[in-house]
Amino acid sequence: MKNMGKADKIIRLLIAVVLTVLFLNHVITGVFGIVLVILAAVFVLTSFIGTCPLYLPFKINTNKK
Repeated sequence: MKNMGKADKIIRLLIAVVLTVLFLNHVITGVFGIVLVILAAVFVLTSFIGTCPLYLPFKINTNKK
C-alpha cells in the first residue's frame, strides 16, 4: 500500500541529496555523519517504493489517490 504522495517523495529525495553532499564535503563527519547518510539512503529507498513504514502505525497517508 503506497502512502506517500509526490511532494513527500520529492522532499525526501532533496533531503537525501543535501545530507549526502554535506557528508562527502566533510561538513558532517564521524558517527553522526554516517547515521545521516544511512537516513538519506532510507529516504531514497522509501521514495522509490512509495511507502513509509513509520506512517503505517499512525495511519498517515500523503498519497492523494
